[in-house]
Amino acid sequence: MDTLFYIQQCLSTNDEIVNLLKSHDGIRELTLYTFDQTKGRGQYGNTWDTAPNQNLAFSMALLQKEVSQSDILFNFHTANILRDFIAKKTEAKVEVKWPNDIIIHHKKVSGMLIEKKKIGNNVYFIVGIGLNLLQRNFQNLPKAGSILTQTKKEFDLENWTKEMHAFFLEKVFEPVSSEEILDQYHHFLFKKDEVSVFEIGKIRQNGIIKKVDEQGYLWIDLENEGLKRFYHKEIKLLY
Repeated sequence: MDTLFYIQQCLSTNDEIVNLLKSHDGIRELTLYTFDQTKGRGQYGNTWDTAPNQNLAFSMALLQKEVSQSDILFNFHTANILRDFIAKKTEAKVEVKWPNDIIIHHKKVSGMLIEKKKIGNNVYFIVGIGLNLLQRNFQNLPKAGSILTQTKKEFDLENWTKEMHAFFLEKVFEPVSSEEILDQYHHFLFKKDEVSVFEIGKIRQNGIIKKVDEQGYLWIDLENEGLKRFYHKEIKLLY
């Protein structure tokens, strides 16, 4: 059975896939995508704005009981898979910015939102991915880029989507250990072991990213406060 579905336009693929799942309850995996998402969501209520027919909005529903990792490690695991696929396709240096943004040459090209939904008697992870592929203009978005702007390579939207879906299916249910997930995540962690500027509240301070842990915390060695841990939105990396 083909589990990859296309919709011409929608507000949010993460919302639309919930409706699709209601007629496929109990399925192990189901994916919905569009090239024209008009009201995408990002982490913690942020929006994901995208130009029509230049970028990909992709939501993959995965049966939770088939996933071997904890919620936090699954977040890192999926970020690793997405990073690996983009690196394989583009042959570029691709990094992960904590917790799960994808960075190429200091520009964000992709973001991920993972939600949990109960459909009938089953619980699903909804892995929502927004990926800038062909967009050239990022006016008023100085930290954003696309695969095209950052690698100078142009890809067919349909072919990219089908290959990414197949790559995820091959990797996402693998019983990868926490050590393996964190080792890979650390290897490609953006700004790890580099002096960077952080904003805590309204105060700026130098620090060095040291690691993430199994609870999802980011550990930073701060210039004035020493080694401290932070959860998402408690600290901002300025770059």
